[in-house]
Amino acid sequence: MEDYLRKNFAVEHKRPSEDAIRRWRCAVSVVKNPRRRFRMVSDLAKRAEADQKRKILQEKIRVALYVQKAALTFIDAGKRVQYKLSEDVTRAGFGIGADELAFIVGSHDMKSFEDHGGVEGLAKKVSVSLTDGVVPTDVSFRQNIYGYNQFAEKPARSFWMFVWEALHDLTLIILMVCAAVSIGVGIATEGWPAGMYDGLGIVLCIFLVVLVTAISDYKQSLQFKDLDKEKKNIVVQVTRDGCRQKISIYDLVVGDIVHLSIGDQVPADGVLISGYSLSIDESSLSGESEPVNVTQQRPFLLSGTKVQDGSAKMLVTTVGMRTEWGRLMVTLSEGGEDETPLQVKLNGVATVIGKIGLVFAVLTFLVLSIRFLVTKALHSEITNWSVSDALNLLNFFAIAVTIIVVAVPEGLPLAVTLSLAFAMKKLMSDKALVRHLSACETMGSATSICTDKTGTLTTNHMVINKIWICGRTIKIEGNKSEDVLRSSIAGGAFNILLQSIFQNTGAEVVKGKDGKNKVLGSPTETAILEFGLLLGGDFKIDRKESEILKVEPFNSVKKKMSVLVSLSNDGGHRAFCKGASEIILKSCGKIINVDGKAEPLSEEQKKCITDVINGFACEALRTLCLAFKDVKDTSNVDSNSIPEDNYTLIAVIGIKDPVRPGVREAVKTCLAAGITVRMVTGDNINTAKAIARECGILTDGGLAIEGPDFRDMSPQQMEETIPKLQVMARSLPLDKHKLVTYLRKEFKEVVAVTGDGTNDAPALHEADIGLAMGIAGTEVAKENADVIIMDDNFTTIQNVARWGRAVYINIQKFVQFQLTVNIVALMLNFISACISGSAPLTAVQLLWVNMIMDTLGALALATEPPHEGLMKRPPIGRDAAFITRIMWRNIIGQSIYQLIVLAILKFDGKRLLKLSGSDATAVLNTVIFNTFVFCQVFNEINSRDMEKINVFRGIFDSWLFIMVMISTVAFQSIIVEFLGTFANTVPLSWELWLASILLGAGSLIVAVILKCIPVDKSKEAATTKHHDGYEPLPSGPDMA
Repeated sequence: MEDYLRKNFAVEHKRPSEDAIRRWRCAVSVVKNPRRRFRMVSDLAKRAEADQKRKILQEKIRVALYVQKAALTFIDAGKRVQYKLSEDVTRAGFGIGADELAFIVGSHDMKSFEDHGGVEGLAKKVSVSLTDGVVPTDVSFRQNIYGYNQFAEKPARSFWMFVWEALHDLTLIILMVCAAVSIGVGIATEGWPAGMYDGLGIVLCIFLVVLVTAISDYKQSLQFKDLDKEKKNIVVQVTRDGCRQKISIYDLVVGDIVHLSIGDQVPADGVLISGYSLSIDESSLSGESEPVNVTQQRPFLLSGTKVQDGSAKMLVTTVGMRTEWGRLMVTLSEGGEDETPLQVKLNGVATVIGKIGLVFAVLTFLVLSIRFLVTKALHSEITNWSVSDALNLLNFFAIAVTIIVVAVPEGLPLAVTLSLAFAMKKLMSDKALVRHLSACETMGSATSICTDKTGTLTTNHMVINKIWICGRTIKIEGNKSEDVLRSSIAGGAFNILLQSIFQNTGAEVVKGKDGKNKVLGSPTETAILEFGLLLGGDFKIDRKESEILKVEPFNSVKKKMSVLVSLSNDGGHRAFCKGASEIILKSCGKIINVDGKAEPLSEEQKKCITDVINGFACEALRTLCLAFKDVKDTSNVDSNSIPEDNYTLIAVIGIKDPVRPGVREAVKTCLAAGITVRMVTGDNINTAKAIARECGILTDGGLAIEGPDFRDMSPQQMEETIPKLQVMARSLPLDKHKLVTYLRKEFKEVVAVTGDGTNDAPALHEADIGLAMGIAGTEVAKENADVIIMDDNFTTIQNVARWGRAVYINIQKFVQFQLTVNIVALMLNFISACISGSAPLTAVQLLWVNMIMDTLGALALATEPPHEGLMKRPPIGRDAAFITRIMWRNIIGQSIYQLIVLAILKFDGKRLLKLSGSDATAVLNTVIFNTFVFCQVFNEINSRDMEKINVFRGIFDSWLFIMVMISTVAFQSIIVEFLGTFANTVPLSWELWLASILLGAGSLIVAVILKCIPVDKSKEAATTKHHDGYEPLPSGPDMA
């Protein structure tokens, strides 16, 4: 079976090829309800149609952006579209309507923009201050006039749509027809109401199956809807009522002042207020890959585009469906998400079993019919036919159809969806947002995690701990620092230090909602700015001393931030830069001395400063250098870039970023689970090694190298180095991408990688599981990730791996349980039909059993929470057999036990149970049905653990499992005791109830015996060694 599944039902977990998707669809043959079975797989026709629509839209936008704006300059002002203000807009006190705003920005109409007075004129017309922003009380008012920043979505499907979908099951439709005929013929022959009971029983059972199926599917759809909304929710920084604050993209209104930085998505259409080096990637909107520079001469910003470089403030002019992005977003959701490898594999399992079931159903019908005809022929009644004979044949057909209902495990692929939906919901509450379904199950196979250091392994709450300035190292201790520094260094050096801090920063001091000042920016920027405030500096006063001319924001390639300012006192220009210590030190030719004067930097001083940097780094401090340069030639300074060399070194600072609590334990858990953890960071190698040792990542035999050394290695050197590699410092995003590619392609690892910056996008895209940081991560990183770690915590990553393993194991448990029921139900009815000419389980009873094993079984087993034992076994191999030998051992063993018990009851039950009288056969059939159901109930408990003997461990942690067990037993009691007329059962004595329960409970003892039978797993286990040189971890009953 595994070879058949690999050949026809194998797809890549990430970006599967269309050939593979079409191949498995063609291989699926026996499907009872295509609408339900394929609800959670991509619709290729719709997807192709949506792609076509998107291309047409992108072409229209491209024409609008690159052709129409050129054409507009030739259009006479008199021929332009004249927009009239509506009464609502005029009454609200606004001077411009939503459609006109949308047209100006959407078509890049500079003439109309200037006619309205530029950005200041537009701000006036939408009644907003460019410094204070929107007043919060006006938000709902503006939404009514200019619209909401939400995109049109397909209306959610109602509960009744799921009921209608469940009714499309072909076998259920056939059974309903059978039931209708049975009721009609029954009433005609047996009268009212006795003649309707058999048919009505089937109808009621179908109704129950449909209702339970619809409820389960509807709840799943609601979970996915909530998750989908969360995925699209972006946090935006705005200024409202003079205060900088974070709001949801859905709450954005026309007139909002939005702050943009590298990696952000432009949340609505708007115009530039102010900014530095702003470069926008419009490829998502127009398909053009070349970035666009946004300046005061070209101030238009379009929703859905990405900030590639620089920073800016923009005025929101158009929101929601009036933007081109809004119209494009409608096509993005068409076609659905790609199916996961497990969903496809289980469609394959369902197909194989369905074909077998179909053969058995046909054989059962033929055997029953032939026996019936032979019996009639022997009694010379072959020419005499009555209505009851027709009813018998109809009953045989109904039983055959019901065998197909039970035999085609339609619930298998849907159990994956149920399990994934449950895991995604739980992970959401555990601070992990799963963006792609397949990531959840792929994480269970992860063998390697490449993690960032800052914010993931550390707390990201940074404070400056030490500073080296004017040849002295000073420890920073609260408010005393200002006095210590002032007394230790010359006034000139102190002033240039404050200038460097306040002029060259990406952070801001803003007024919060509570009226207090707070620092907004990245943790590193915040720490430096807070240090400047601690030294007695004033952000606003210091900023006013000069005018910023050009800014080069920090990025992970240059590893520095630079700024060029015009000094107000003497009219000169000065460049400031800060960044990675070694890089800034290399660009310095001078240093500030104890007198606050600049002097040449000797090689001996450089060596001394390098020792200081290494000393700070060995104490696990992040090190940065601050430097400046006075620019004398200012003739064409605006067109030139900021100087790259001959800077004067001001200071070296050491920033403390403590390791997160629980990270060491989480790393230890990952290592015990066979997952190698590697740290990939842009920090100094000594800082990286110190933190890695503290986290338990760097071990005695491990290797720590720098990015430049790694990227210069030959393929052979890489093959030798990567297995021992545990820390990569001073790395570029390109190095991370190279490492991930090598691990996946050459070492066949399943790699999870973390990332937060725009430049991490290629590595996140390449990895098997891309993990973006929710707090520090940019929108570009999040868009390329499979999972967003909302709290940026490594412990959460370990939790995702645990849930990934739980999903896989839970599906295996469910498959083991369902295959056992399939085999027993098929064989019991077939053998009984061959030997006795009747089936012991009626159509109604089989429908009830189908519900136990399908929807209720999936609810019970596919939603079990993970236990600690899951992280004590090796990762699931990339090509591991899904139905393992252990599972086959349990399935075959339990099936044999159940068939023996039920066969003995069927053929010798009356004697063994001492049954006599006219109702002996009815009582025996009820006992067989009752025993069969209790065998499934206890086997469901057995399936909780496929290897360990103690199957009751943690049973009360899964309330859903307990609820399903109680509901099954309670309803079984009602069917037997009170619904006998419909279900062909009779009430049983307490002795027979006890016998049924004990015979069912016997499967617990059988399970213990089976688990003591050793199984050779050598062929199933991954034969390749782990990259660390060790064999895969031992697994078995002790390690489960």
